[in-house]
Amino acid sequence: MESQDLTPYFKALGDPTRLRVFDMLMEGVQCNCEISDRLGLSLSLISHHTRILLEAGLITRERDPNDARWVYYSVDEEAVVALTGEIVHLLDPNRIQPRQPSCGPRQCGSS
Repeated sequence: MESQDLTPYFKALGDPTRLRVFDMLMEGVQCNCEISDRLGLSLSLISHHTRILLEAGLITRERDPNDARWVYYSVDEEAVVALTGEIVHLLDPNRIQPRQPSCGPRQCGSS
């Protein structure tokens, strides 16, 4: 995965409310009403934020088979494992190298 491929994940998690929703879902499956009650937000606002997390591929949803008004959300574990690996690689301090003198006034012909 290229670092630019991380952008949709960071955009989705960059919103404080979505980050709170995602954090709740890391605790386990939650229905839309549980998320709404716990965060003190309307169901329509929860739907908006979960849609963005769904589109980013971070969570999944399942409707209640008996009453489709109830929606259960959960973290996509495979996506989180892959994302964790990419973030660990991106932020690995061992990747930081000293500056190589390939550019500057002497190398680029500037005076």
